[in-house]
Amino acid sequence: MRQLIALALTLGVPSSVLAQQDFSKVEIRAEALAPGVAVLFGAGGNIGVSYGPDGTVLIDDQFAPLTPKIQAAVKALGATPVKFLINTHWHYDHTGGNENFGKASALIMAHDNVRARMVAGATLRGNVIPPAPPTALPVVTYHDGLSLHLNGDTVRTIHMHDGHTDGDSVVLWKNANVVHMGDLFMNKVSLPFVDLASGGDVRGFVVAADKVLAMTNAETKIIPGHGPMATRADLQAWRNLIADVIGKVEAGIKAKKTLAEIQAMKPAAKYEVKDAFIGGDAFVEAVYKSLSAPPQPHKH
Repeated sequence: MRQLIALALTLGVPSSVLAQQDFSKVEIRAEALAPGVAVLFGAGGNIGVSYGPDGTVLIDDQFAPLTPKIQAAVKALGATPVKFLINTHWHYDHTGGNENFGKASALIMAHDNVRARMVAGATLRGNVIPPAPPTALPVVTYHDGLSLHLNGDTVRTIHMHDGHTDGDSVVLWKNANVVHMGDLFMNKVSLPFVDLASGGDVRGFVVAADKVLAMTNAETKIIPGHGPMATRADLQAWRNLIADVIGKVEAGIKAKKTLAEIQAMKPAAKYEVKDAFIGGDAFVEAVYKSLSAPPQPHKH
């Protein structure tokens, strides 16, 4: 545990986060989704994997101490070592392994704002995150998205403006009909986390869900940022709950109610998940603050 805490200081992961985890007991579990496409579950954000003769692509990489286990899980799929790494956003439970994979020669890619926030350092839920070391940073960044043509498929990375953060991307496997949504979708484990300090806006969750719903069908397999695999119907329910709470909070604001008065109305209560990362009152506060601020101009 002392080694994990020391490593946390080096990698920019708060020691308080790692101190709560015994990574020696974490199991990386693989689930095949389509030929050459899989998801890895462990601790932190869910990991997407595209693999085949053209190389292995990893979508997010959880915490640094788990890198050897993730590499072993990738090998067990019959895949070659990770050649490309895409970050869906900057949070350390999705980028904690970046430095390890960067040192292992993986090409790291993400939205422009992911690199900018990792370079600058940030604060996440009270934890101060120092600037990331150079090897952990995305080498290829994009404004709107990019496409990788490999392993018999087209892997499209699409930026979604100002939702969970201002650097969110979803990743679509065109032929395999699989989507990784990062933390724009957390399935059955929590209400949404709107990282307002990182440019997040609750309205962006609805826009992102609508865009993904428009490009998918009933057979699409959806990898959420956290939680079990999901269907298009699960994503529709997620979108509807967010829109419902937005509508109720918006009505409260128009009625000149304070945040405390709106929270007392419990507009998110029926959607709460026991022991979730984000509870009803916290989500309502994020919605209230999002709606009380003007929409972000999409210049980034």
